[in-house]
Amino acid sequence: MSYVGLSHRGSHQKQRIKIMEITKDTKLSDLIAQYPWLKEEMAKVNEKFKMLNSPVGKLMMGKATIAEMSKRSGMDADIIIRRINELISNHSNQ
Repeated sequence: MSYVGLSHRGSHQKQRIKIMEITKDTKLSDLIAQYPWLKEEMAKVNEKFKMLNSPVGKLMMGKATIAEMSKRSGMDADIIIRRINELISNHSNQ
């Protein structure tokens, strides 16, 4: 994991936030463990990821990697990674 310094609005202090390195081998369950809110946001990455909130999606979440998500969705893994990183960055800046 790497750390990013973010400044608070109206403050000169910086907070270090853990940023998980995401690769094609990253498991979705690890992502959700680090960023629980991401489960609800995954539909913004790809419409097909809405199913993560279903019982079948919960089963898949334990085993699926970014590479497997790419195959199932037809979306390039690098694009999935980029969009997840954008969601994390945007969420951290709120």
